[in-house]
Amino acid sequence: MSSYSSQIAEEQRAVTHAYGRLDDLRAQTKARLDAVRAAGAHGSPTMRTERDSFATLYEDRLTQLRAVEDRLVFGRIDDTTGNKRYIGRMGLSSREHEPILTDWRAEAARPFYEATPSHHGDIVMRRHLTLSFREVVGIEDEVLDVSSEQVGAAEQSGTLTGEGALIASLNSKRTGKMTDIVATIQAEQDRIIRAPLDRATVVQGGPGTGKTAVALHRAAYLLYTHRRKLGRSGVLVVGPSPAFLRYIDQVLPSLGETGVVSRTIGDLIPGFDLKATDEPHAAALKGERRMADAVANAIAARVRVPEYLPQVKINGITVAMRASDIVQAQGDARRTRLPHNRARETFVKSMLSAMRNRYVEQLDYTPEQAEISDAGMQLRLNDDIRHTLNLAWLPMTAPWLIDQMFAKPAQLRRFAPWLSEDDVRALTRPKGSPMTVSDVPLLDEAMELLGPDPKESARLRAAKAKRAEEEQFAKDTLAQAGIGSGIVTSSMLLDNINGLDAEDIARHAANDREWTYGHVVVDEAQELTAMDWRMLMRRCPSRSFTIVGDVAQTSALGGTHRWEETMDRLFGPAGWDLNELTINYRNPREVSGLASGFARGEGLYISTTEAVRSVPDSVVRLQVAGATDLGRRTVETALRLAGEFTGEDGTGRVAVIAAGEMVAPLRSAIDEALRQEAHAGLARRLDMGDGADRQLGVYDAQVIKGLEYDAVVVVQPGLIMQDAPSRLSAAADLYVAMTRPTQRLVVIQSADDSQAMSF
Repeated sequence: MSSYSSQIAEEQRAVTHAYGRLDDLRAQTKARLDAVRAAGAHGSPTMRTERDSFATLYEDRLTQLRAVEDRLVFGRIDDTTGNKRYIGRMGLSSREHEPILTDWRAEAARPFYEATPSHHGDIVMRRHLTLSFREVVGIEDEVLDVSSEQVGAAEQSGTLTGEGALIASLNSKRTGKMTDIVATIQAEQDRIIRAPLDRATVVQGGPGTGKTAVALHRAAYLLYTHRRKLGRSGVLVVGPSPAFLRYIDQVLPSLGETGVVSRTIGDLIPGFDLKATDEPHAAALKGERRMADAVANAIAARVRVPEYLPQVKINGITVAMRASDIVQAQGDARRTRLPHNRARETFVKSMLSAMRNRYVEQLDYTPEQAEISDAGMQLRLNDDIRHTLNLAWLPMTAPWLIDQMFAKPAQLRRFAPWLSEDDVRALTRPKGSPMTVSDVPLLDEAMELLGPDPKESARLRAAKAKRAEEEQFAKDTLAQAGIGSGIVTSSMLLDNINGLDAEDIARHAANDREWTYGHVVVDEAQELTAMDWRMLMRRCPSRSFTIVGDVAQTSALGGTHRWEETMDRLFGPAGWDLNELTINYRNPREVSGLASGFARGEGLYISTTEAVRSVPDSVVRLQVAGATDLGRRTVETALRLAGEFTGEDGTGRVAVIAAGEMVAPLRSAIDEALRQEAHAGLARRLDMGDGADRQLGVYDAQVIKGLEYDAVVVVQPGLIMQDAPSRLSAAADLYVAMTRPTQRLVVIQSADDSQAMSF
């Protein structure tokens, strides 16, 4: 047996041992879960509660044990004393409590990611293991102590290398899903992942620097390290598009974390899933911070003293509604500092009380309580009074308020007096028009100021009363069981009674607009407007954020071009940390150099300093004569790349990126070409998957933000730039398009487009 083969065999024994322990734990947990379920619903409330709690515990544990099957073990570190520590997706110990596997998030695993030849402590060697299912198929060693005898041993066995695991992962075909980087986390990434929870961490990084992967691994690390705090409040991940969220949706489960809420700005409010968009200028106007004042002004305008005040007869007595009573009742309501619809309840009570007193004052005798109550009921049910009270303090819903504000130019001028006439025209739309993504933060602002829909108030009060009753039952159960240490609270017990595990808590959070999260991850954060940020800050009062983005890719007119301008306002100068990722792991050096040179020439801030690999012929330029040749060459190129970079096993992704007006025609032309007999086999394979996950797709620059492909065809870059609302946005859009490929970039231009845009 060769030395390399013996090394493989040695590691196979260790990996088999780890998987064997994993299988044992799965079987053990499954048996315990089955036993609890078999016990049924018999016994005292305390016994039933205990069984439900254990069932939830075992179900969570079983889910975690199943999620780490793929690449359970991926590394090993050796120290100066000869001890070997294996690193994997979760921590495992033997029945005798001897360590088998160290969780990648544990402090003991830090040297696997951070040790360098100049700073390695007592670690002399780092080993990367490559697994195919449960079989060890490759070993690569990085010797950190050059004076160690490990250098000769690794060189002799043929395992000595550097960054081999990383390069292998970069060269593998895309699958349409982001995979975790837990086996290849680099030192600068690991430091960000382990940053403190109690402040905002901003990660600036160019395309391919791994900032999204770092953010997701940071979420997994924080959930592991701060389980008690975040387990009940949850983590929110905000992405730029549904396609992006589908792309990353397997990363956290593969790291053993399932209780995370993933949303875009458009579906952050429960019950709203908005897809329509405004033109860029209107979106920028809606994103300005002072639009919060416009919403507040619109609500305040619905609190007034009506011109007509009714007089009604109650039991033959004329009772007048007075302006002074309305002003007094409105003051009473405002002093409660409750949201508009909740404060209205105080206003109505104050008004009815004032009118009831006026009725009593006109009597020449002291009425019984029954008569006073009857008079109050008649006042409450009188149509004129109800109508006038609504005029004086209008009950509203947020969608109605926002719809009214943009449907009536006069109201828009009144509520937002800073708007120019051009601005008002840009924002005005017919009554009942579909809501847009840019309306979401305005809706959220209105919901915050208005409070619950008046029709929902009774239901919410009933739900709150039911929760209080259930918590009292939980407290009584704890008292009966003699549990009073505070380790198990009534709320925790109630969640177990109701079967709330991490995924259930995530579902509750996703369906509750007022839910506050323990931590929020924001990707492509440079695109968010001031109103977007205001909405997100409301969801995380602790100000615990992971914010990732690239100011060179900012295409939104209301987005961020300098982190200091946005973050200082949100967190204060001392409340956030800026971390910059500088190494491009995605793009070949040739692609990165071309894209970065273009972006710098357009005045964009480029933080990436180098790409880790070179791929010959990774940049191809094609020039065609006219529109007919352009379409033909684009189709031919796309099909050729699909044949080269996509596989029958579903791996490999090719994207054609063009201006919005060209997307549909190019997609039709490619589909038509695929239907031809010569491409029948390729067509069957490429036609699988939805629009965002096809192995060959056609997109505009906005859709593919945050995604990556094996090969990319950029068509008519000059036209892509002309589509953008500003020069900076145009440069950002083209920069995004050029930096999507991991293997090859093809740029196709007509002669006219080359004259308009050359780089």
